[in-house]
Amino acid sequence: MAEHTFDVVILGGGSGGYAAAIRSAELGKSVAVIEKDKLGGTCLHRGCIPTKALLHSAEVADTARAAADVGVRATFDGIDAQAVRAYREGIVAKKFSGLESLIKARGITVIAGEGRLVAATSVGVDQDVYHGADVILATGSQSRSLPGLDIAGRVLTSEQALALEEIPQSVIILGGGVIGVEFASVWRSFGVDVTIIEAMDHLVPNEDLAASKALERAFRRRGIKSSLGVRFASSAQTDDGVAVRLENGQEFAADYLLVAVGRGPVTAGLGFEDAGATLDRGFVVTDERLRTGVDHLWAVGDIVPGLQLAHRGFQQGILVAEQIAGHTPPLVADVNIPKVTYSHPEVASVGFTEAQAIADHGADQIASFEYNLAGNGKSHILGTAGIVKVVRIKDGPVLGVHMVGDRVGELISEAQLVVGWEAHPEDIAPFIHAHPTQSEALGEAFLALSGKPLHAI
Repeated sequence: MAEHTFDVVILGGGSGGYAAAIRSAELGKSVAVIEKDKLGGTCLHRGCIPTKALLHSAEVADTARAAADVGVRATFDGIDAQAVRAYREGIVAKKFSGLESLIKARGITVIAGEGRLVAATSVGVDQDVYHGADVILATGSQSRSLPGLDIAGRVLTSEQALALEEIPQSVIILGGGVIGVEFASVWRSFGVDVTIIEAMDHLVPNEDLAASKALERAFRRRGIKSSLGVRFASSAQTDDGVAVRLENGQEFAADYLLVAVGRGPVTAGLGFEDAGATLDRGFVVTDERLRTGVDHLWAVGDIVPGLQLAHRGFQQGILVAEQIAGHTPPLVADVNIPKVTYSHPEVASVGFTEAQAIADHGADQIASFEYNLAGNGKSHILGTAGIVKVVRIKDGPVLGVHMVGDRVGELISEAQLVVGWEAHPEDIAPFIHAHPTQSEALGEAFLALSGKPLHAI
């Protein structure tokens, strides 16, 4: 058995883990990252990047179909599944190569293997032990299913869906959250008959109600069907397809069933509890600064309760690295972390929904304004519909921004700054946005809430 010592040992090389590694190295620490698969984790290899590549292929397909509408002579001849896969894998390979080079340039040691916490600040890999003055747990998440619903054959998670070598004729998607909605969007653009089954009353149920309804309208126009507010009961599959039954007796049939009911933490059997960490439903319990309660043992990313987003992992990895180095970085609450669903149309938000704001402050203290993208020149040019909704305290700061429309995810950074800095609409209104841009829609909402609308009534 060989023993190795570093300033920081990180178990997991996904978004949170590698962000912590890079920032620790920048701060002069010796760093080891233990990763059983590939650096970049789910986001790079099975999540954010490959799904967004698929969504771009889907966007191009839709653009080709509608080319004549903008005076361009083009034809759409179908989807080459193998070529789409090659494109997607090429994007991932280039990003992975770049990440490997970045890690190497920082002098970070990468250990390939399955690690297990053998003490509060020691990780075992095969016969070797890696000791850290501090250890960061960053083991990530995996696809969940429902009790009695086995992932096999024609019942898929997002990972198996990415590996499909065909374009199905029909798909049922169990779950109307981010993953389910994005795959629904891709498959519909590829010509697939899509039905979403969501137990809650709305798609993307964690979003503001106005955003959920706007997305539902857009999906209906696209021919994406949905069943809302009724729970899944059972499924059965044959060699040719899958049948799904709901608790109200309604039945659906399709070529495949995609199970998109969320992701669970990867923590079981890794020695976390034996080392003194507390788990709750598999998640590692931490304080607001991501301390586990065991000295020099931290946790970041999807194993910490809250939003499961790659950029949350980045932020948390940086936060922990800076604290280990003796800094006191500011905290960013989950509510102020931007969320984007990259469907067609996109859904983007940051801050409180109107319902949450009313619950906290009372209905008489909250004001909101919805600007319809029909009034935005650039959105009209792009052919997208949707809304920008801003929620504020009356005579006070902006509490939340919620947007639906193609490319609105690119506007979320401005919205995050406004919410994070507790700006009032009156503070933003003097800064007129460039014309014609979609960002004007945000500006119009701020102008309206400050009592001086320009292109709105």
